[in-house]
Amino acid sequence: MLKAALAACLLVVTTAACTVTPASPQARSDGEETAAALPGQDEIRHSPNMKVVANVPLDAPFDGPQAWGTDLAFEGHYAFVGNYEGFTVHDIGDPAHPKAVARVSCPGGQNDVSVSGDLLFLSVDEPRTSDTCASEPGDSTSDGEWEGIRIFDISDKANPRYLKSVKTECGSHTNAIVPGKSADTLYLYVSSAGPEPGSKSCPAPHDNISIVEVPVDQPGDARVVAKPALFKGQDAEEGLGGCHDITAYPEKGLAAGACYGDGVLMDISDPVNPRVLQTVTDEENFSIWHSATFNNDGTKIVFSDELGGGMAATCVPSGSPTKGADAIYELTPDHRLTRKGYFKIPRMQSAKENCVAHNGSLVPVPGRDIMVQAWYMGGVSVFDFTDPAKPVEIAYFERGPLPPGDQLGGSWSAYYYNGYIYSSDITKGLDVLRVDDPITDPAKSLRFKELNVQSQRSYGRA
Repeated sequence: MLKAALAACLLVVTTAACTVTPASPQARSDGEETAAALPGQDEIRHSPNMKVVANVPLDAPFDGPQAWGTDLAFEGHYAFVGNYEGFTVHDIGDPAHPKAVARVSCPGGQNDVSVSGDLLFLSVDEPRTSDTCASEPGDSTSDGEWEGIRIFDISDKANPRYLKSVKTECGSHTNAIVPGKSADTLYLYVSSAGPEPGSKSCPAPHDNISIVEVPVDQPGDARVVAKPALFKGQDAEEGLGGCHDITAYPEKGLAAGACYGDGVLMDISDPVNPRVLQTVTDEENFSIWHSATFNNDGTKIVFSDELGGGMAATCVPSGSPTKGADAIYELTPDHRLTRKGYFKIPRMQSAKENCVAHNGSLVPVPGRDIMVQAWYMGGVSVFDFTDPAKPVEIAYFERGPLPPGDQLGGSWSAYYYNGYIYSSDITKGLDVLRVDDPITDPAKSLRFKELNVQSQRSYGRA
């Protein structure tokens, strides 16, 4: 989601093949869906091969009107869920009975989260009066305001401890962990939008990312060590610079950046000096390049378009079938990207539901390319893109519209981890879902000790 909602465009949903969707929506000639076709307020619908296993609702101190759930990371039998008011640590040792073991109050949008060993990293992308958890919203035109990365010690999961902050240019919308040459150092690729007129913390031009070096044994010494420019020569008046998300695949020496107006492929064999290999654009179909996902072989990349900035009702029956969707690119051995197809959920939503492609991860099925993805109030979708020109939905889960007056909801992130799908619902808390399907069942035998979706590892590696 962007710092401010962007203008929405009405879209049409593709008529994609789907083997498990009962009761598809009906449309009248005037383009409005019939009431009977749509789920009722908060009503749950899902495909026969997906079921809800558990839900942990938001609770104090995350029970305010804008205590929105955000991104997810995993370590062992714990799930860490970001929130605009802080983060929650969930014990998911028994996925059918997850429980919150800590709720850490530390406000700052979006508080996207990643973890490595005993360290947790929060991305703060709004000016605050200080770097402390007691800070208040600040003013980017004032001196002394802070935004960037907060670092916590999570060795005691019930009592996370705030260690250190690192101020970064234009804050930190998201972050991706990239391992260093040795185990005692890791790097954070920090993505943020900018420039902002009149801002002292985010002045023009902003054509770069920030790289934070973290000494694992001395995280208090973390600091910005590089600010590589990805768009040299970009006109600062053209619009947003920087990147929204970066996904690193260190084993392949590659990273893919969703950089607002472009998709960027990078060589990260030297993690402090990433090198741009190719920049792709799609001005006809893509509005906001939001995120990127490699397939396991590193031969495809799925880029998503967050048309409307997450606030718009874009999954409605009018417009283009390719906007607000996923674009699937093939990646050749000589590192060239070629677009092959698009995927969009085949269920139309109402004008009351914010819906667009958002965060997802691979479902680790050897020999196939399968992804689970959040679509805000479009719910959670599992699709097969083994044939990049003909992606097919396998399973889905969604809720009906929120109560009147609530404009933002649904699944922010939906990730597969050790046999289950964990979805961070913006207003409903943590959903645990299970898919039982012959195509996805092989994934259940694979286990990971840690998962940060923006830092990909090949199947079978812990």
